[in-house]
Parts: sequence; structure tokens; C-alpha cells
Amino acid sequence: MKILAWHVHAAWMTSFVQGHHEYYVPVLPDRGADGRGRAQTYPWPDSVRELTPDQLRDEDFDVVVLQRQHELELFQRWTGHGLGDRGVPAVYVEHNTPRGDVNDWHHVLAPRTDIPIVHVTQFNQVMWDNGLAPTVVIDHGVPDYGYQYSGTIDSLVVSVNEPVRRSRVAGIDLVAKIAQRVPVSIYGLGTDELAPRIPGIAQTGSLSQDELHERMAGHFAYLHPYRWTSLGLSLIEAMTLGLPVLVLAATAAPEAVPSEAGVVTSDLDLLASTAERWLADPAEARERGLAARAHALQHFGLPRFLDDWDRLLKEVA
Repeated sequence: MKILAWHVHAAWMTSFVQGHHEYYVPVLPDRGADGRGRAQTYPWPDSVRELTPDQLRDEDFDVVVLQRQHELELFQRWTGHGLGDRGVPAVYVEHNTPRGDVNDWHHVLAPRTDIPIVHVTQFNQVMWDNGLAPTVVIDHGVPDYGYQYSGTIDSLVVSVNEPVRRSRVAGIDLVAKIAQRVPVSIYGLGTDELAPRIPGIAQTGSLSQDELHERMAGHFAYLHPYRWTSLGLSLIEAMTLGLPVLVLAATAAPEAVPSEAGVVTSDLDLLASTAERWLADPAEARERGLAARAHALQHFGLPRFLDDWDRLLKEVA
């Protein structure tokens, strides 16, 4: 099957392109948001090809995977074709939780019946007003990066890109409070901007996926402080690596993390005191991390994810 999809979220896309299909990603000279092309720091297979907007016009696709509202117009402008009943079969992956007032959470595809909305969590499906659009939930899936946990670094690890811009969403203020009791290291793009704002927190810039996983696995536990997100893939990846997790009880997290894998709560004192206990008891931390890995492999494994997508793509195409 020939599939067109924009490179929007590198981690999600890395899992998606592991299937047995031909994948095409738009590329622009500046590799900006609408034409990033192939990922530079993630392991993508040779089945992923880059195409310029001009080259898109000469290709026939079996299905288009949309991920942002303006891609509906962008596809038509670049290819001259419509979508859904008006042209090429399509699905729309909704990665995000809705924004704004709860009464205004209408999805852009709510009036249409010809393009299914694929939500990445059950939480998202019930939060969005999907209107007439058919919906399906395909939970995240990640490759098995192997058990890498060592826990030798006595600090929590957080993974977040652009933490200054996304401060409230990502719970950076909560990280600062926990850091008053337990050391915290933050990894991700733009973390260097935190230095003058939150003293005492170690920051690391852009890393390849392999480097990030290696460093994460050295920390004694993973902290997931997000207030409003679609169950970040970094949490699932941390569990797969074998880290025990401390998670803010928000959005889909309570359904994704079992009690044996760590602690899910909105009580910051409990998150901090648990971290302190794990620092004093590495054996418990390791046991929780093994449970987290077992759960992640069973519920968020790549084979299930790809099977779910294959079934949907065949139905749509």
C-alpha cells in the first residue's frame, strides 16, 4: 500500500513506518514544519521516501494519513486531488487533547462522514466532539528497545520538548517543586532555556533516539508531569526501557500505568516521597521498573499497533 503522511511527530511516525508498506513524506528545501522529510535522529526504514510538492502530483496514493487541520487544504493544493469521498481515501490521526472551552471542543472533521478520526487514547475520543465523523482508537505502540535500566544516576528524568513554551501543559512548575526534594534532569529540545528560570535542574539538549534512551535508562525513575497531553510516548518508552514511573494523574495516564509499575497521583508530596523511597531502596525501584516494562510490552507493543493500523488502512483504502 502506498501511504502519504507528513512527518509531524517523529516518535509516533517511527512506529508507524515500521509496517509492510511504502511510505511517502513531503520534503521542502528548508525542512520546515510542512516538509521535514525523513527523520534525522530516528531509525526509519528504507521504505520511507521523500517527495517534493511537485513530485506529489505525479504519484497515486492508496491512502493519506492526515495529522493537522491545514493538511486537508495543503494536500489538495499540492496534488490537485480531493480527500475522502471527494478523492483519495484518508484518515485523520488526532494526536492532541482539545483546547479552549469544553463546549467548543468540536473537531474539524465533525461535519464529515467520509474521513475517520483516529484517536490515540480512549480519553481523547470521549473528550473531543467528533460529530458525524466515524472514530476509532488505536493506542500508541513503540518498538522494544530492550531492557536498558541501570538506575545508577540519583536523579529523576523528564523528557519534554520546548518546556518554556509548553510550561503549564508539561507541568514544568510541578517539576520545579519536586526538584526541591529530589534531583531532576530534563531532556529535550529547548531545555537550555530553562536554566535561568528553574535553577538546580539539569538540562540536556537534542539527542538521537538511541542516546536519549541510553541516558534515560541511567536515571533511577521517570517523572511524567504533564497536565494535558495525549499520553506522551516518552512515558511508554521509559516503561519499555525498564524505568519505574512517577506520573501525574491526568488525561489517559491512570489507565495506561498499572499500580505495580509506579505511582499515578495528583499529590505532589506522594510523588516526591516515593522518589525519595526509591532512592533509598533501589531494589524496589528495579522491581517496579520490570513491571512497567512487562506492561508496556503487552499493551503498547509494536506488533499490536501495526496490526490495528493494517486493519484500518485496508478498510479505508
